[in-house]
Amino acid sequence: MKRRTVLTIPAGAAAVAGLAACGSDSGASSTELQVTLANHPWTEAIKALIPEFESESGLTVKLTQLGEDQLSDQYNVKLNSGSSDLDVLMYRPLQEGKLFARNGWLMDLTSKVSEDSEYGWDDYQPGPVSASSYEDKVVGVPLTTERECLYYRKDILEQIGASAPPDTIDELFEMAQKAKQATGQAGFVARTGRSAAVTQFSSYLYSYGGDFHNEEGTTATVNTPEAKQAYDMYAKLIRETGPSNVSTDMSWPEAMAIFTQGNAAFYTEADVLYTNATDASKSKVADTVGFAPFPSGPAGRRPFNIPSWGLAINAKSGNQDNAWKFIAWATSKAKTLEMQKGGLMSARNSAWEDAEGTSGFPEDLAASINENAKEGVGHDRPLVIQVAKAREIVGQPIVDGITGKDQAASIEKAQTDLQAFLDDEN
Repeated sequence: MKRRTVLTIPAGAAAVAGLAACGSDSGASSTELQVTLANHPWTEAIKALIPEFESESGLTVKLTQLGEDQLSDQYNVKLNSGSSDLDVLMYRPLQEGKLFARNGWLMDLTSKVSEDSEYGWDDYQPGPVSASSYEDKVVGVPLTTERECLYYRKDILEQIGASAPPDTIDELFEMAQKAKQATGQAGFVARTGRSAAVTQFSSYLYSYGGDFHNEEGTTATVNTPEAKQAYDMYAKLIRETGPSNVSTDMSWPEAMAIFTQGNAAFYTEADVLYTNATDASKSKVADTVGFAPFPSGPAGRRPFNIPSWGLAINAKSGNQDNAWKFIAWATSKAKTLEMQKGGLMSARNSAWEDAEGTSGFPEDLAASINENAKEGVGHDRPLVIQVAKAREIVGQPIVDGITGKDQAASIEKAQTDLQAFLDDEN
């Protein structure tokens, strides 16, 4: 069995360590593999299994494990300099994937994922595959995923005389109105912060038939009739059925707290956060919470279905074949099922179709995940390089709508500003 080296680098030393960690080309020794992973539950799970890979492959894994900021520092230094001493990279497809791919830093994996029928690239859900591709080329393999679903109170549903949770966005608004009238509390809650709300608003946008921009990322589309309807509904849900004196800077912890303290009937949020609602030590509604697919809009049920993390290969690596061996092993059907049994939501259909793969999740949550994955969209924010700036632009009409300002004017300004942003970035 080969010996592994694990490096944990303090934040201040990340850039220096990135330059000095491995002075030679990783391809110089075909038995050594440089694997750089983020501090994440997936990393902890796979790390315990790496001796198995080393025994089977005869390779020695040199593992570097970093926090998100440190990881970005190392990639920015090493990939930008054309370094070849990074092989396998754990990265965030929607945060930095476009930058890395456009700069030519990621290896084209299209032939790798398709040449091995046993690997089963067709087993991956469409949304995460889309997010892990660039200009029709596969540049990464999805690891962990999340979708937006509906959290609801079963007891309040019964109180308002509803036999099932809302199946459409219009029904959600109607039931939220009834719940607020019946309970005197919020009928609905969700994120309200200008940037934080964008990802959750995206599912409304897609389900109304809109998007932030065209497929090429060259034309802003936040002022289309479909987008305007989505902005209006999201703001109206909060403004008319949400908490009294609602804050407009809530991210998920604040919105989740309102729901788990029993102060809201319905809540749309990422499914990966579900344990906050089902853990009785954190949630007063743990015994009454239910989960349902994201409600359908005029364009159908189109919530985001995104990979929060993925694996890629450095395009400059001299050890690409061995790097793929590691990725193929770590993301195989068997290993993915094993990870999902431990609570990590995957992008493989086979894991969600296996009873063992869903055994650790509430039954209704697993069912909603399967339904949401069918037409899930592979991005939950504008597909740009400067993500934070774009989110601020498209999030402003949400806040203005919630506070009763001129949302129509705000949308037109967002359209103008986003178009100028896209023109500049492109």
